[in-house]
Amino acid sequence: MRLPPYATPAQRLGYWLYIAFCVLVFGFLVLPLIAIVPLSFNSTTFLTYPMPGVSWRWYEDFFSSSSWRLSIYNTMVVGISAALLAAALGTMAALAMARTQLPGSRIIMALIISPMVVPLVITALGMFFFFTRLGLTNSLAGLIVAHTALGIPFVVITVSATLQGFDFNLPRAAASLGAPPLFAFRKVTLPVIAPGVIVGGLFAFATSFDEVVVAIFLVGPGQRTLPRQMFSGIRENLDPTIAAAASFMILISIVLLFCVEMLRRRSERVRGLR
Repeated sequence: MRLPPYATPAQRLGYWLYIAFCVLVFGFLVLPLIAIVPLSFNSTTFLTYPMPGVSWRWYEDFFSSSSWRLSIYNTMVVGISAALLAAALGTMAALAMARTQLPGSRIIMALIISPMVVPLVITALGMFFFFTRLGLTNSLAGLIVAHTALGIPFVVITVSATLQGFDFNLPRAAASLGAPPLFAFRKVTLPVIAPGVIVGGLFAFATSFDEVVVAIFLVGPGQRTLPRQMFSGIRENLDPTIAAAASFMILISIVLLFCVEMLRRRSERVRGLR
């Protein structure tokens, strides 16, 4: 939104009020996150301002503690596995609904995106009872399956949006020239929809990376993820190591947002060349 040079005084006032409102909302959302980062360098064992000194000891504790390192390892294993599975399954679902007029496609789409709508605690409770019968509780495999289900809606939405301008005559032309279906998908379809698949996978990873409710229901002490370990630390022993862990998660989130923005710009450049 830009202010036109011929704007009236009332329009200028409304414009600056709008800018002030946006700044206030942005500050309300971001300032609590920014306040956490300095606390991770606190030299004392208390989360308090003003800080008496600066120290790296809490980052040393965070990366040297066996429990924290195990939680980081579990988080990465679960997040990457869930993102890959969600990207594969969500892409197949989006292609199936885009290429064929399935009866009840709206109902199918509603069921696919239901994990985004249903309250997470209800989803976690249902998964707990279902996974208990399958013997998937207290295991990383069960958490990977659960986080895959939570990540699939993001992949389906992003890939479906990418497929809106896709010409399905291209893979048909490749097939008419003798290309097998898998080869046609890898050489023709995938390069076009790759930004949507990658962005959906990144969102699926981000969903798994900071998810704690399902982890509380499904995993035990040996399979704690980073958010689950932070939740336990807040209840048992609150110290600036929690702030160091939060700063680490903020850094990962910033990297993911940067990747999404780069993919968005690439997609815009590709569309501009057409």
